[in-house]
Amino acid sequence: MASFYELAQLCETLSQTASRIQRVQLVAEFLSTLAPEEVEIAARFLAGQTLAQGENGRLKLSARAVWKAAAELAGETEPDQALLANAADFGEAIETLMRLRGAEAGPTLAVVDVARAFEAIAAIAGRAARQGKLAALRELMARAAPLEGKLLARIVIGEMRHGVGEGLLVEAIAQMAARPLAEVQRAFMLEGDVGRLARAARHGDLKLDAQAISPARPRPLRPMLAQPAADIAQAFALLDRPFALEHKLDGARVQIHRFGAEVKIFSRRLNEVTRSLPEIVTLVQESVKEDGVIMDGEVIALGADGRPRSFQDLMRRFGRVHDIQRLLREQPTALFLFDLIAWRGRLMVDAPYHTRWDALSALAQRAGLTLAQRIVAGSVKEAEAFFEDALTAGYEGVMAKALDSIYTPGARGGGWLKIKRAHTLDLVIVAADWGYGRRRGWLSNYHLAARGEKPDELLEVGKTFKGPSDEEFQTLTEQLLALKHDERGKTAFVRPELVVEVAYSDIQRSPRYPSGFALRFARIVRVREDKFAADADTVATIAQRFARQAAGVSPLGGI
Repeated sequence: MASFYELAQLCETLSQTASRIQRVQLVAEFLSTLAPEEVEIAARFLAGQTLAQGENGRLKLSARAVWKAAAELAGETEPDQALLANAADFGEAIETLMRLRGAEAGPTLAVVDVARAFEAIAAIAGRAARQGKLAALRELMARAAPLEGKLLARIVIGEMRHGVGEGLLVEAIAQMAARPLAEVQRAFMLEGDVGRLARAARHGDLKLDAQAISPARPRPLRPMLAQPAADIAQAFALLDRPFALEHKLDGARVQIHRFGAEVKIFSRRLNEVTRSLPEIVTLVQESVKEDGVIMDGEVIALGADGRPRSFQDLMRRFGRVHDIQRLLREQPTALFLFDLIAWRGRLMVDAPYHTRWDALSALAQRAGLTLAQRIVAGSVKEAEAFFEDALTAGYEGVMAKALDSIYTPGARGGGWLKIKRAHTLDLVIVAADWGYGRRRGWLSNYHLAARGEKPDELLEVGKTFKGPSDEEFQTLTEQLLALKHDERGKTAFVRPELVVEVAYSDIQRSPRYPSGFALRFARIVRVREDKFAADADTVATIAQRFARQAAGVSPLGGI
């Protein structure tokens, strides 16, 4: 049986190999030595996946759980946080912690053993699930050598740090199977799970038919993604051909399958969320009469007044299987469709977007389903007016889709663009965390605060490590160290003098911060050298923006 230790050694070698060609060759050679079942597992582990695509959510293990298990095995109730701060990454910190217990350095696990252990952990449910999962993880790590523990940690948190992305892994699978790369890429686009792809390639059983689907195929296709565009003018320049604009909803992407009487719903990450959205299931069952249909769309949360609620509120519904009837009353949802991936048992991924939209429009009209609002842009002026109307109505922005674009699952096709207008606030840095890995030695995770009602009161509204370049991280570290007045653990607390302009996607209610709010997807745009802390934005301003965000024009009509 294939040794998990050998896989860990391969990952170490890959992390020290600069050449892409050599990395592809190393992975291909390793996979070619494995049995079919082992090939599937190893490919999945190399991609940083514990389970099959769409199943990772069942594991419910966090980095905190891995750290706790390793610490208990090392006899450390509270291991030194400096160990984590000084490590190159989380996996290396776990390896060091495991060496404290004097674990054996050689191989102890098989690849199949680890896969079975992950499946067993994922299957643990019930009131004591958390404790049961932690105990099972601790048992697995107790059998692992330090180097194996390092790889286990990296797989669980999905940060492999070996330079093998999805594209490179697919190249290695093609080389292993001695098949044309384009052929294997096509098969992966339709399959979606790199483990199953590797196994099929080993058997010479790649699925290349982009048309036929069946009720027996329980797996969704990965959603097509979009490239960002700065504005409408850039969208015209990049696409350089006829395109449509659609409202970009701030909800959850869903893929809806209708085969016979059965309806299944999958999330953006391909996790099945059917049981969490029974009202959407009923809607599709009662309205869609055609068989073999796969629709792409967005679900948004609604308040009692029919207005859209925040993305955070919607996320309370996803993955929930208990108290659904209560949540149905408290947090109803609405469905908006924007693409048709399969129609009457035939995939439509190779059909142009305008053909898919026409078929979807006809289906929606017959079924009484709601489509995302859309126009075919005739001019920059018309498109900009549509964009401004979308922003006024409370949408994130718009999607621009070339009329001739095909549907490319899992890829950021050049035929789709997303256009949003960034919101910004001027905030004060009140503390910062020391980074690790490439950011070791820098204060690189910044605690952001807005002014409160009282004089000199600053209330945190979130953190971010995004935005600055390496040079800017260095400069910010020097500036913040000059302002430092205290340091506890990995956090340096600074005098509130440095103001930064922060972009964000939206505002959420948050009991975590004293301000009561949190910024979603915050990133630093620039340091405001021209501003003092007294010039920073206030929590009242954030509250006003949140109110406008919540009171925007509903996609269902009305204010």
